[in-house]
Amino acid sequence: MPGGRGSSAGRDPLPSEPETLAEREPRRYRKLWLFVVLLTAVVALAPLLILTHINYTEFERSLRESTRQEIRRRLESTRRSLGSFLGRHLDALRFVVLDRTEADLLDRARLRELHDRLNRAWGGFVDLGVIDAEGRLLEYFGPYGLRGKSYREQEWFPEVLKRGSYISDVFLGFRKLPHFVIAVRGENERGEFYVLRATIDAEILTRFVAPLGGRPGSDAFVVNRRGVLQTPSRDGAVLSRWRGELPSCEGESEIRLRRAPEGGRRFVGCARIPESPFFFTLVAEPTAGVKRYLDLRWKLLGLTVGSGILILILIMATSAYLVYRIREGDMRRTEILHKIQYTSKMASIGRLAAGVAHEINNPLAIINEKAGLLKDLVGLAEDFPRREKFLALLDSVLSSVDRCRRITHRLLGFAKRMQVRSDRIDLEALLREVLSFLEKEALYRSIRLEVKAEEDLPSIESDRGQLQQVFLNILNNALQAVSDGGRVEIDIARRGPDAVSVSIADDGCGISPSDLEHIFEPFYTTKTEYGTGLGLSITYGIVTRLGGRIDVESKVGDGTVFTVVLPVRVRPREEE
Repeated sequence: MPGGRGSSAGRDPLPSEPETLAEREPRRYRKLWLFVVLLTAVVALAPLLILTHINYTEFERSLRESTRQEIRRRLESTRRSLGSFLGRHLDALRFVVLDRTEADLLDRARLRELHDRLNRAWGGFVDLGVIDAEGRLLEYFGPYGLRGKSYREQEWFPEVLKRGSYISDVFLGFRKLPHFVIAVRGENERGEFYVLRATIDAEILTRFVAPLGGRPGSDAFVVNRRGVLQTPSRDGAVLSRWRGELPSCEGESEIRLRRAPEGGRRFVGCARIPESPFFFTLVAEPTAGVKRYLDLRWKLLGLTVGSGILILILIMATSAYLVYRIREGDMRRTEILHKIQYTSKMASIGRLAAGVAHEINNPLAIINEKAGLLKDLVGLAEDFPRREKFLALLDSVLSSVDRCRRITHRLLGFAKRMQVRSDRIDLEALLREVLSFLEKEALYRSIRLEVKAEEDLPSIESDRGQLQQVFLNILNNALQAVSDGGRVEIDIARRGPDAVSVSIADDGCGISPSDLEHIFEPFYTTKTEYGTGLGLSITYGIVTRLGGRIDVESKVGDGTVFTVVLPVRVRPREEE
């Protein structure tokens, strides 16, 4: 108890004691747990994350390559189809120019017949016209009234005269409808140039590319070199400028990843149509057409995240269990070291007590013999002056020698196991006898001493003298702990068929947790002025030798309860 229960608040525990480190630095185990978790998590999760990253990047690369291959296949297929269509129509007009004379072509009936045959063979011809070198339309067959029109200022006309054949961009012209022309230069018998021109509806181009642009996330259209739309697009109408960025299309086909006007990135593929100003363009999102691959990607990421969480939970739980076992091992090791330290202290005290007792007993024996001799001499001399007073002084000396002998005999209890003397003891009577030594102090300080005992308590077999010393030490500490007007209660009860307990409770100041764990250690005391720290240490040793145990419960400010449990029949054992 504070102030006298064998504890010392002023003594700092040794810094090398593992138990002190574990309790005063609880963050040590938390840091150990965190270190184990982080280290294990890095070792376990790093390969998983690296593998997932590699798989993800390879998947992305495979996904893009798959999209590129799909776009390239569609580009090449459409380029060949459009190129074949335009090439056939151009070759047909070239054949007509070589096979027919200008006079034949200027015959309206023959021109109509030619138009019908060309449509039956190839299709797509809207009208046919013959134009002289000055750009005047000499003859025309078709649904529009264009006879007499001049095409000298048209962009396509000088190109035909210069190149010999030409496929124009889509334009409105005189008919105010989107169309393009295929024109071939011919030469009459006079050596003069003329032009055979066929009009192709722009809708023909739309029919080629529209099915490809109908897929989710895709767009397909035809543009010219200036980026003007020749067919409708999701981003604009015919003859408007496309908002995106086209590849250079220097070769036959090219695919690039471009930024979309609305944000994000998309694939833009471009294929040049041979012998024409047209460029077939296909736009596709990176994930278009590969939905199953996207599902697989999310499943892979979900599996990685789920596995990572599960691994992390297992790591945390396993690390907590391991750190808990380490802490238990530290506590057991600390307890063993504590017992070893306690045993070492007791052995040192025993050696010290043995040496002191030996050195004191020798002069005490001489004093006892000399005093006895003097008493005999005085007793034989009947005429010895003041004989009675001298004999009383010698009796006092012999009594003091006997007292010193008992004290040294008690000290020898630390050096060797003292023999337990078994007596039949009534615990209630024994405790009241011990209290009789303390009644005067309790009465003077107005402290209430109460004894409660169960009925039919059995008497026990134990050592009366040593039990008196045990209870006297505990009660002395209780009186020192309570203030004037306090209370000390003693409760005697059975503990099963073979044991009896004695609880000594006070309402004193209590014992702090840091002191409570050291109160049975030798020389550990809070009574820095007059305490020796041996009272509870001796008490603990006596109770242990008598086969019992001693428990302590205390709360600062509420008091302390010492409970001594003793066997009904003494079972002495060696000191631990």
